[in-house]
Amino acid sequence: MNHMTMTDKILHWTPRILSVVFMIFLSLFALEVLNSPQTIFPNLFFALLPAGIVLVVAAIAWKWELAGAILFFISAIFYIWMVGLNRDWSWYASIAGPAILSSLLFLLDWLQKRKFRDGK
Repeated sequence: MNHMTMTDKILHWTPRILSVVFMIFLSLFALEVLNSPQTIFPNLFFALLPAGIVLVVAAIAWKWELAGAILFFISAIFYIWMVGLNRDWSWYASIAGPAILSSLLFLLDWLQKRKFRDGK
């Protein structure tokens, strides 16, 4: 029988909700392509690509928390590497920050479930 405490439930749902909110946030960047209607479809595809990647990672993390934690962390590191280290800190905090936070929360959820499975 599953006896999840309120803390367990919060730890379970917080990274999932955060990953969906993060995906929606990334999707908002696609609105800027509406300014050029002649190239809207290719631009829209590339503008929505990061949100699509987050969607895939979130779907994986939803079922396998440890894999999601690893993938969100890799995504954050890849983003930082891709844009370079010459940006203002807020540049990284707005994109890599939520990915790292999601990674940490999925890891904590996985550790909590592992502890519960092991009966500790």
